[in-house]
Amino acid sequence: MQMKESPTVEFKRELTDAVKREIIAFANTQGGELYIGIEDDGTVIGLNNAHKTLEAVSSMLHDSIKPDILVHTHLSVETLEGKEVVKIVVSLGTRRPYHLKSKGMKSSGVFIRYGTSVTNASEENIRQMIMESDGTNFETARSLQQELTFHEATAIFEKQGLKLGTEQQRTLGFLTVDGYYTNLGLLFSDQCEHSIKCARYLGNDKLDFQDRKEFKGSILTQVEEVFEYLNLYNAKSAHFEGLQRVEQESFPSYALREALINAVTHRDYSFSGSILIHLFQDRLEIVSLGGLVKGLTLEDIELGVSQSRNPKLANVLYRLKWIESYGTGLQRMKESYKQNHEQPFWTVGPNAFVVTLPKQTIATTLTEYAELDDWLKQHPEFTTKELEVYLNKSKGTVRKIVVDLLEKGQIIRLGNGPSTRYRVR
Repeated sequence: MQMKESPTVEFKRELTDAVKREIIAFANTQGGELYIGIEDDGTVIGLNNAHKTLEAVSSMLHDSIKPDILVHTHLSVETLEGKEVVKIVVSLGTRRPYHLKSKGMKSSGVFIRYGTSVTNASEENIRQMIMESDGTNFETARSLQQELTFHEATAIFEKQGLKLGTEQQRTLGFLTVDGYYTNLGLLFSDQCEHSIKCARYLGNDKLDFQDRKEFKGSILTQVEEVFEYLNLYNAKSAHFEGLQRVEQESFPSYALREALINAVTHRDYSFSGSILIHLFQDRLEIVSLGGLVKGLTLEDIELGVSQSRNPKLANVLYRLKWIESYGTGLQRMKESYKQNHEQPFWTVGPNAFVVTLPKQTIATTLTEYAELDDWLKQHPEFTTKELEVYLNKSKGTVRKIVVDLLEKGQIIRLGNGPSTRYRVR
């Protein structure tokens, strides 16, 4: 009885590069048998030197395919109709997706069996194979993107006197034992696919944008740049109580920093959306995706119960001393507001966690500059930059003054964006 090709049986006349694709496809789909020395129609033609071909196949599998596929293959020389052929039995692999080393874990290097044909796996096929092989834990699963660099993270590690070489990456969980970058590694890489989006509004709702900005790159760089951006609009003032100089901020820096790092540490990265930060005139909101870790309540975390969704990520930030101690973030945010009658609060949704930081009342800036009225009379039209130069104050403080003037009707806005000017009424 003549043999036939099927979804689990494939024939090749001779050893060619196509054999690699066939073996990868079998290992990624449901296993199968491949014979070298048989025509597509099942005619046995045999091999001149079957044992040499077998050795060549073994070398090919070792040198050209990742992860190691040899443990899922059995090679032998068989005699059919008096002629020698090479038989390769491939079982379903446990470290799918198997792929060509030269192409990486991309569609161009990953193959699956479709009927009696071999086709390139889609990105969704690849993602599903990773999930089935590695489990659903985001941090430890192999990243779909394997061409990663760590220039930004390395610079931040070095500031703390820490190294981030291959050995450290493996210890921290950026790399698997067989050399694949994990999703954790992707987060810290320059190619991180998640971002943080910030938006500023003129009022206390989302009707009127002032500006918006998206921060990308290593998750560490994002945190540093977002904190710097928020500080730019965090107005500060100072007064004396006796001989003691007391400084006050619109948002306590500690609360700002803690809320930002918490959002990055505890969000659910299986969602592709960005962390969202909304800066209103009376408050700041940080929206982190994922809600609470299963099994925890809002009361639990307010009591200091700590259960991180991303323990390896939290461990890296702890080593960098960005996290001081586990489970104290929300309590310490409240402590930083102890002088203020409005307290920070949190809202939990099925797939989101929102931290709201109220804007602290700062002594009206206008009273501190008695000469401002005279300057306004001499400058019927002005820009915020001109006012910054006159007052010698930060952008955040000057913006607070401008908002006060607008609310009191002393000035009106002309234009938008970089060309914005103000006219004295």
